[in-house]
Amino acid sequence: MSKNFNKVSAAGLVIALGIIYGDIGTSPLYVLNEIITGRVISEQLILGSLSCIIWTLTLQTTVKYVILTLKADNKGEGGIFSLYALVRRRRKWLVIPAMIGGAALLADGIITPPITVTSAIEGLRQLPALSHITQKTIVGIVIGIITILFFAQQFGTASIGKLFGPIMGLFFTMLAVMGATHLLDDIHIFKALSPHYAIELLTTYPKGFWLLGAVFLCTTGAEALYSDLGHCGKGNIRISWIFVKTCLILNYLGQGAWLLANYRGQVIPAEVMSAGFNPFIGIMPEWFKLAGIIISTFAAVIASQALISGSFTLISEAMRLNLWPKMKINYPTEEKGQLYIQGISLLLYIGCVGIVLYFQKSANMGAAYGLAITMCMISTSILFANFLVSRRANSGLIYLYLVVYLTIESSFLIANLEKFMHGGYVTLIVGGALFAVMYVWFRSRKIKNRYVEFVRLEHYIPMIQELSNDRTISKYATHLVYMTSANNPKEIEHKIIYSILNKKPKRADIYWFVHVDVLDDPYTSEFSVEHIIPNDIIRVEFRLGFRVEQRINLMFRKVVEELVNNKEVNITSRYESLERNNVVGDFQFIVLEKYLSQDNELPFMEKVIMKLYFWLKEISLGEERGFGLDPSNVTIEKFPLIVAPVSKFNLKRVYHDGNEYE
Repeated sequence: MSKNFNKVSAAGLVIALGIIYGDIGTSPLYVLNEIITGRVISEQLILGSLSCIIWTLTLQTTVKYVILTLKADNKGEGGIFSLYALVRRRRKWLVIPAMIGGAALLADGIITPPITVTSAIEGLRQLPALSHITQKTIVGIVIGIITILFFAQQFGTASIGKLFGPIMGLFFTMLAVMGATHLLDDIHIFKALSPHYAIELLTTYPKGFWLLGAVFLCTTGAEALYSDLGHCGKGNIRISWIFVKTCLILNYLGQGAWLLANYRGQVIPAEVMSAGFNPFIGIMPEWFKLAGIIISTFAAVIASQALISGSFTLISEAMRLNLWPKMKINYPTEEKGQLYIQGISLLLYIGCVGIVLYFQKSANMGAAYGLAITMCMISTSILFANFLVSRRANSGLIYLYLVVYLTIESSFLIANLEKFMHGGYVTLIVGGALFAVMYVWFRSRKIKNRYVEFVRLEHYIPMIQELSNDRTISKYATHLVYMTSANNPKEIEHKIIYSILNKKPKRADIYWFVHVDVLDDPYTSEFSVEHIIPNDIIRVEFRLGFRVEQRINLMFRKVVEELVNNKEVNITSRYESLERNNVVGDFQFIVLEKYLSQDNELPFMEKVIMKLYFWLKEISLGEERGFGLDPSNVTIEKFPLIVAPVSKFNLKRVYHDGNEYE
């Protein structure tokens, strides 16, 4: 990645504001709501909670993500799968935290749009003219906004994306100004800057430790901040975070001072909260409330948009790393990183609408929020520690990092578990289902690979050449192209040899074996060619980064074009009449598609995994479309996958006279 990528620029800072901070920036809409519901407003509660928020933003977001984790950039790209790609060669088991983190981030993408948009729209109740608005109407408005947001995904966000930065800049300025105007409501609010009050709240306040579940909501967007590294560069993220963090802290302090000045000693019951009470809206002057709610709604939509786009990127990376079934990816605009996956969009939309209809109110949604994302943060800590080991960092510092952050994040996880029965189970079920898909896809590949038989290609070259010259067999194609998974160019899958020689002999003039190697860095796109037998058997190897779209049809055409220009291969048809007229021969791709044979003796769990794998395979893209091949010149051959042949089978021969055959 060029140095310019990390250069700080005004445009880069504006883009960072628009893309990165939506989730963490909209947290003031609901964090203090979660903390104060049903509790007496006291100095200990407010100062302690604000101190916890300030130090969580400092230790978790600033130190862990902005200062440390951003160092783990994979050629300028960030996110849990980019981090996994950097360390996956170290330990095989690291795929588990990577899958847990990826599933948790997707689950977060399902809960964030409902809670942020609902929190903003519920603020309408604080307007006198709209105080009578029913919850059913609010739910309808929220679903309407979410529907428009998801409908717009297919067209890309390149044009409206340019507005995101200025709108979020306005939103953060509003946060700072609204908070600052109330700081003098209670001057003691500045005590919250001391960690002493956070420790006091957690140790002496009744059930104080469990408040961490609500406090954690202030930092849920930190993981998204790392995921969007590739869009903005670490320099722009680090500088813009100073402004964002200042605005957030000012707003939280303002809300706290306003609560102490107006509601000290009072209990705000859940019914009042449900009726629209919200300190975030409360600190706005009456004349500004409508404008403030509109700006907050736009910010909530932008936060949702960033998470949806992030989910598309996450799944596209998972597909390249063989952790997710193949799905069709569209590229609605030329903008780098702009992609759209219809299947994921539909999944997220159904999830978001389901969350809104199930929980109805933002106060209820808060219970479901945070539990999954703590799992993602713990996963990032484990992967980042392995990254530090791979960079030969001081082992003492690595252990210090692990102790500090696993302690903090485990505390948040335990505190969030209190929410389990109040809605936390929803995101855990969603995250668990997403993890199950990743695990089945990954594990089934490992089971299959145990039984894939590779043979030495050199043993079969004479037979393939004889077949190619055997005019008694009708020609199958001028050029026959097979996709191979063999990493070693001297080997080939036995099933490919079987397909060429045994199944129905396939005579061709040139046999091509194409292999795709997915690399640990994001954007490499290169190929190598090996002429095993010049003008007869050729192997092409593509080395593609995990973010590069596998458009093998186009890439292969480009390779052939280059080989022809270099006079390395003659692609003219070998049919005499066509050869005289220099007609290019036909290219036929053969894709070998597996199905689970009945002749298998697998352990119960592996049988379940393989059955789930083939079910997922049926509803996902076929091999040919997954590789970006043109269906018009692809032949699909099905062959049985016998991963564990039945070893004992009772079958005896008997003669007609009834005697058994010995």
